[in-house]
Amino acid sequence: MQLTYLTFGVLILLITVSDLLWTTLWIEGGAGPLTSQLMGWTWRVLRRISPQNPRLLSLSGPIVFVLSLTIWIVLLWSGWTLIFAGAGSILVDTLNRGPISWYDRIYYTGYTIFTLGTGDFVSEKGPWQIVTILATGSGMLFVTLTATYIISVLDAVTQKRAFASNVSGIGTQSEEIVRTSWNGEEFQGLDLPLNTFVTQLTILTENHKAYPILHYFHSAQTDRSPVIEITVLDEALTLLRFGIPEQHQPDEIILQSARASVDNYLETLNGSFVKPADSPPSSPDLGALRKAGLPTVSDEDFEMSLQELDNRRRMLLGLVNSDSRQWPSETTD
Repeated sequence: MQLTYLTFGVLILLITVSDLLWTTLWIEGGAGPLTSQLMGWTWRVLRRISPQNPRLLSLSGPIVFVLSLTIWIVLLWSGWTLIFAGAGSILVDTLNRGPISWYDRIYYTGYTIFTLGTGDFVSEKGPWQIVTILATGSGMLFVTLTATYIISVLDAVTQKRAFASNVSGIGTQSEEIVRTSWNGEEFQGLDLPLNTFVTQLTILTENHKAYPILHYFHSAQTDRSPVIEITVLDEALTLLRFGIPEQHQPDEIILQSARASVDNYLETLNGSFVKPADSPPSSPDLGALRKAGLPTVSDEDFEMSLQELDNRRRMLLGLVNSDSRQWPSETTD
């Protein structure tokens, strides 16, 4: 028995299975250490290759998916191959073609973990027959968990892009959202969209906790980007809460609920994916609201309120920068 092969095989197997279970089953734990590193490296490489190419960046999610699955397969296969190699001559060639080679061990391990049935080789009678069954079980576990994981992530990607589409549907700029909801006397019809956004953003936040890979599914279209639309939504809430006189503001409970949903989303990303920008972004334009006939507070009072929101807005700008985007007021796409 080769203890070195056996030890390395067991170690690789434990690391692989731990990372697989951590990533696919532990909702609060995010991705496993291997997967987390892989996601970060892939995103950094793509940004370095073409930081302003949204088409290329939109491939980051699928690329991370493929690389993660490939690494899990390679490590699982390698771990079991080393374990069987460490066991010595436990494989029996049913066709009597000579000594067992490394290719034979790799072949045996492959059709065992991928549950392809009985091949040209079998294990000797005894404990290693049980080990072979465990290898088959780990392969079935891999196929089941990864299939469920892929379906769940793709469903979450669809949900987050639906949220972005809903927000952009009522305005691609924060000032536009505020203007379109003003009927000349009050803010009308804003309660239902905000309640919908709160629900969708809550689901999006929980999905990000369960599937951190969502952060790397970059949309080539700005109006399909949750990062941009969350920023637009929060800036609109800032205008409604601090730029409009209190007597004209929408229901405070709805504003607080929407604000809290953005807070929860930012807390999910803070430290893991996003670092606050060094300085706050440009201020929303109260002048555009005044031209449209909306009542506003003075510029001085508004700027004082924005100073209290400095950390929040720097965090939002950091979120936009992390997605290789421009601040919404600085682009018209």
